[in-house]
Amino acid sequence: MNDAQKTARRTTAAAGGFTDEERAAMKERAKEVKASARGASRAARAAEDEAAVLAKIAEMRDPDRVMAERIHAVVKAAAPELAPKLWYGMPAYARDGKVVCFFQSAEKFTSRYATFGFSDRANLDEGTMWPASYALKDLTAADEARLGELVRKAVG
Repeated sequence: MNDAQKTARRTTAAAGGFTDEERAAMKERAKEVKASARGASRAARAAEDEAAVLAKIAEMRDPDRVMAERIHAVVKAAAPELAPKLWYGMPAYARDGKVVCFFQSAEKFTSRYATFGFSDRANLDEGTMWPASYALKDLTAADEARLGELVRKAVG
């Protein structure tokens, strides 16, 4: 992206409009809602959703792809009851159709870091304030263990 494009993008966002990336995410979400409305069986839909998540992860560039693959494995191991699904074009994990946690690649919104976040459906409450998302530049074994603990707590 050249400087003029970056300036135009910032100006559009600052003026209250949506960036190209945000509009693309909204279009992806609309497609996801239409796909979930199809009359497929629950098992077939779950298989389709997981395949879509894995395909989206495969499309990502390194290091986002590597982190997303590892996060997918961590979430599946920590909370097998969560179902993978796409959410605004991002890998997400849901219980009873409601997203509990998600991964957002750095590239998706041209951010300097990827994000692993939790929705208000996550049971992470600690007093009157707690973190709801985490910036990821890399993913160490200790980070994976911490994310696994957070996911277990979120569904507990």
